[in-house]
Amino acid sequence: MVTPATKPIRILLVDDHAVVRAGLRLIIQSRTGMTIVGEAGNRDDALSLADSEHPDIILLDLDLGGDSGMTLIADLIAAAGEGRIIILTGLRDPEAHRQAVLLGAMGIVKKEKAAEVLISAIERVHAGEAWLDPSLMAGVLTEMTRSSKGRKTDPEADKIAALTNREREVIALVGEGIKSKEIAGRLFISETTVRHHLTSIFDKLGVADRVELLIYAYRHGLASPPR
Repeated sequence: MVTPATKPIRILLVDDHAVVRAGLRLIIQSRTGMTIVGEAGNRDDALSLADSEHPDIILLDLDLGGDSGMTLIADLIAAAGEGRIIILTGLRDPEAHRQAVLLGAMGIVKKEKAAEVLISAIERVHAGEAWLDPSLMAGVLTEMTRSSKGRKTDPEADKIAALTNREREVIALVGEGIKSKEIAGRLFISETTVRHHLTSIFDKLGVADRVELLIYAYRHGLASPPR
């Protein structure tokens, strides 16, 4: 019997090259704890599978031949429910990568990277973290900050005021890219307590995961962006 703790990561492949999908299938299904729930080579099939299968992770190529993967991101997120998108691309365009993240992608993996990099990205993103180059994250945060300039008041002030000092410490460490185990060691608390703090932080700030927390924290001065 499969329990929630052992439930495999369900993955949807979206790439217009069948040979690429076949290679990804071999790589991913050779790992325990991961399974492919569908393959799509075009927009319509991708949206249909995302809606019917509700994958945990969607591996999306930005170049789908006649279609642009960029225009698919928001629709795939809506169709998949809680599914998270990782862009798997051969494009070396930082601007395209930045735009993909602004649209909701939680990871960018270049196709020339080793298979282990892709596997790590899937695991991290499924766990609620981001798989992004620090300079890319900094660019995204700059864009978001620029869009918020000119506001006279911060509507998030009450949420931030509700944070405890300990919760602010946890946020600052998350902002440094430190994982829960290391945070526990730094603060001399258990990992369980760290998770409890994060749950409280997510609830108070209205964020869903570590990625949204990072963006929120950088945007509102609760942590310093990577340089």
